[in-house]
Amino acid sequence: MRKLTWIVVAYLLLFSANSIFAQGTQNQTLKFSRLLRLVESYYADSTDMEKLTEVAIISLLNELDPHSVYISKDEVDDMNEPLVGSFDGIGVSFNIHRDTLLVIQTIPGGPSEKVGIMAGDRIVAIDDENVAGIGLTNKMVFDRLRGEKGTLVKVQILRNKKETIDFEIIRDKIPIFSLDASYMLNKNTGYIKLNRFAATTTQEFVQAIQNLKAGNTVENLVLDLRGNGGGYLKQAFEISDQLLPTSKTVVYTEGLRSPRKDYTSTVEGEFENGNVVVLIDGGSASASEIVAGAVQDWDRGIIIGRRSFGKGLVQQPYYLTDGSMVRLTTAHYYTPSGRCIQKPYSDGVDDYRNDLAERAQRGELFHKDSIAIIDSLAYKTLINKRIVYGGGGVSPDVFIPIDTSINYQYYNTLVRRSIVNQFVLDYLDKNRNDLKNKYTSFESFKNHFEVNSEMLEQLWKAGEEKEIQRNQESIDFITDHAKRHIKAILARDLWTASEYYEIVNSKDDEILKALEILSDKTRYNSLLKSIQ
Repeated sequence: MRKLTWIVVAYLLLFSANSIFAQGTQNQTLKFSRLLRLVESYYADSTDMEKLTEVAIISLLNELDPHSVYISKDEVDDMNEPLVGSFDGIGVSFNIHRDTLLVIQTIPGGPSEKVGIMAGDRIVAIDDENVAGIGLTNKMVFDRLRGEKGTLVKVQILRNKKETIDFEIIRDKIPIFSLDASYMLNKNTGYIKLNRFAATTTQEFVQAIQNLKAGNTVENLVLDLRGNGGGYLKQAFEISDQLLPTSKTVVYTEGLRSPRKDYTSTVEGEFENGNVVVLIDGGSASASEIVAGAVQDWDRGIIIGRRSFGKGLVQQPYYLTDGSMVRLTTAHYYTPSGRCIQKPYSDGVDDYRNDLAERAQRGELFHKDSIAIIDSLAYKTLINKRIVYGGGGVSPDVFIPIDTSINYQYYNTLVRRSIVNQFVLDYLDKNRNDLKNKYTSFESFKNHFEVNSEMLEQLWKAGEEKEIQRNQESIDFITDHAKRHIKAILARDLWTASEYYEIVNSKDDEILKALEILSDKTRYNSLLKSIQ
């Protein structure tokens, strides 16, 4: 009887607390509703009540944390698309070249490839509407070519600058890949680069590992998460699960109103035994940090690069009544050692978002000793008891300073002003068939094609035509870099993004360091055992 009494008392207390909470929320709801009615009824000028409500919602969320955000109903689909992993369209990669819609690639197996559209084709009309020479923008292209699966779009193609051909294309699901590149760095080291953690990421990763293993002995893996801003927690767990042995905590989440939830590795993993290097930088956030943190905490591999972003908050999407959405922080996530790597945000959203610039000012991008650490947030890795820190991203085991030589400014200006991209498009437009005939495989192109001095001279002149003054000192310094970059863009447009990275990465500092460490097993093992 006494036990029953205590149960009743506990229930009444809980009900009372919930009622008080509900009453408090209701009071504030009534308060805000009355304000809106007063503005609508008595304010001196006309008002946009929808906009006022949205401003109030955004302001409220800004008071919570930097990652709780409001998304209007018009933005919801665009926000979801990169993570869902597909959209409805015709399946082409394009560029707006000299005010004309130029097809760079067709998606293999996609609607455009099926009807015979080819790289190099120019789309001059869509549904009988001229789209050449009208000041076309990317949004205008998306609005015309994307649409519901199964719907028809008619396009007119100008091929070889001579004949026009009409095509009818039935729109279909077009995949958005989260894996940029997968290839062998050397005879026993595989490389995979992920740009986000989307719904299809695990499937893409597993397939890439299996493809690498199919023709090679893969003893080492370099997983490139630089610039990867995150995505779904589930996919971060599943990628970590591919690397960790069974029954290891990958990550756990917990919040005031969200009980602790542990994510534990399973028996199935495509790469549980080989040596691992994970590359990170200031753009590696959220889901990327879950993977890097799990690898580091279990002493499973070496982290190379610069300190990651520092996002340790978990958001859940909640739809509002008009189809808009809020992504509300509901929990923190913690690495296996118990670290929360969320960086502070008590000084406000603006300071939080300026953190990466402040890191550069402090010298953190150039010197590991400049990384701010909090001694009270020291933890130990779970196997070898190395010291690691929470409170602001994942710090690398091997630090690589960023290369910001002033001599790159000239070339980077050419890149930002699209001079380089337009130059490559012009070159490819004139030489696509000759290149495909001469270099019948990427290996042939990689080993034998060279960007010559004549091509570079044309690029520098193109810059001068856009009032970018030639800088001979910079040119002398960046010539090899420019040749490699141009060759990589050509490879991407002739093949895929994977071939682009294979060329660019040949002189990449972090990758060269990874290969150096992986080639020396004694050094690799000593880094995993050293106390930081």
